[in-house]
Amino acid sequence: MEKAFNLQSIRNLNFKNEILAGLTVAMTMIPESLSFSILAGLSPLTGLYAAFLMGLVTSILGGRPGMVSGGAGATVVVLIALASSHGVQYLFAAVVLAGLLQFLVGLFKLGKFVRLIPQPVMYGFLNGLAVIIFMAQIEQFKLPGDAAGWMSGTPLYTMMGLTILTILIVIGLPRLTKAIPASLVAILVVFGLVTVFGIETKKVINIASVSGSLPTFSIPEIPFTFDTLKLIFPYALVMAGVGLIESLLTLNMVDEITNTKGRSNREAMAQGTANVVNGFFGGMGGCAMVAQTLVNLNAGARTRLSAFIGAIAILVIILVGAPFIEQIPMAALVGVMMMVAIETFEWVSFRIINKFPKSDIFVGILVALITIILHNLALAVLIGVVIAALVFAWDNAKRIRARKFIDEDGVKHYQIYGPLFFGSTTAFLEKFEVAEDPEQIVIDFRESRVADMSAIDALNKITEKYAKLNKKVHLRHLSEDCRILLGNAGTSIDVNILEDPTYKVMPDA
Repeated sequence: MEKAFNLQSIRNLNFKNEILAGLTVAMTMIPESLSFSILAGLSPLTGLYAAFLMGLVTSILGGRPGMVSGGAGATVVVLIALASSHGVQYLFAAVVLAGLLQFLVGLFKLGKFVRLIPQPVMYGFLNGLAVIIFMAQIEQFKLPGDAAGWMSGTPLYTMMGLTILTILIVIGLPRLTKAIPASLVAILVVFGLVTVFGIETKKVINIASVSGSLPTFSIPEIPFTFDTLKLIFPYALVMAGVGLIESLLTLNMVDEITNTKGRSNREAMAQGTANVVNGFFGGMGGCAMVAQTLVNLNAGARTRLSAFIGAIAILVIILVGAPFIEQIPMAALVGVMMMVAIETFEWVSFRIINKFPKSDIFVGILVALITIILHNLALAVLIGVVIAALVFAWDNAKRIRARKFIDEDGVKHYQIYGPLFFGSTTAFLEKFEVAEDPEQIVIDFRESRVADMSAIDALNKITEKYAKLNKKVHLRHLSEDCRILLGNAGTSIDVNILEDPTYKVMPDA
């Protein structure tokens, strides 16, 4: 059955679309990978290696055909401080460790929990990341060399003019044609102008030389001690978290576009494997790339072939295209990356801000500020998720209420509405008039849900209060797990179990 499916998939494969999409993705990934590696103070080749290795491994092992991975700024940004203070070898070690952590997340099937990230947190995360990427481009307006002074006069005006030209081409070309990637055309045009007219401006060669050789295996040259582990582990943990968040959210995006379903845990394992390979072969690591994935899908790609073709194309460029890459004006890369930042920013969050609850607005702004100030994307997302969860708990805690009445037999009924959980237990206990109630009490949970151990504890407390007064409590419409937990309440409680739905909030992917 599996073989028949694979044969049918091959017959339906549009090789033209897949190959052209892969080549287009490679061209759009090169300037971004170069810019991110230079941003981190690394050799441009480490960015190209990451693009090749991430693309190759995830195209073969990944859980989402059509998705593109490479050396992404979201993961590199968190390692800048480590690389600048301790060197590139520590960065490679952190990438390996991050890959191992990501692999374990997939192995233990934890990838599904990325779905718990609220939309305001994602808006804040992306907006903060966009600001970081944009501000990093301003650093390229410094003079090359150790002096690192800011440009002035003709060099500054030249750099600004070429950067603005790049941005205009990236914005304007898609209105004329989308057959060729606008970022690639912008780079070629600026490169051509600088070459033909002999314009003096900052180039990639002024930052670092690109040697066109195959990546080679090398164990990171660091002391293998516990102190080293303590140093790199926080960076690795943050990188693993950021990489998985961006990759699995990109996977969900592709699911929606293609109306198919990817495998989040398999993708997490593939991302981890790719980062381990990166660390041992001199790549800066990475994750799924939203912009390149959209380029791939818009070009008609739907299988693994396009990402594989893109990775191989990058390798060919590494081997034979070094002299060309070294002459690329930095203004062209700066312009492309500024546009990446502008496109990453969720401008829609401004248009619909008046429709958001104030708590969601606060969460989004807070996540963005933490991302910008601390450059710690995983911490920003974690804080955002915690605050959003607390706000949700508070809002639901206020919804618990009880409808009270006494029937013709003198039995008092408490019909509970709203979820009973740790946030609403206090309000729940205040609903009961234990001393004044008759000897028979019915607590009905048809319109409620007993959600956690705090709720079970609240039920035990209220039933114990009635038991001390020799009053009989009847609990209605409770789930089986509640019945088991309340089993030690003795004969003072009559638990009538009716069918209660099983809530599978996070089904396995």
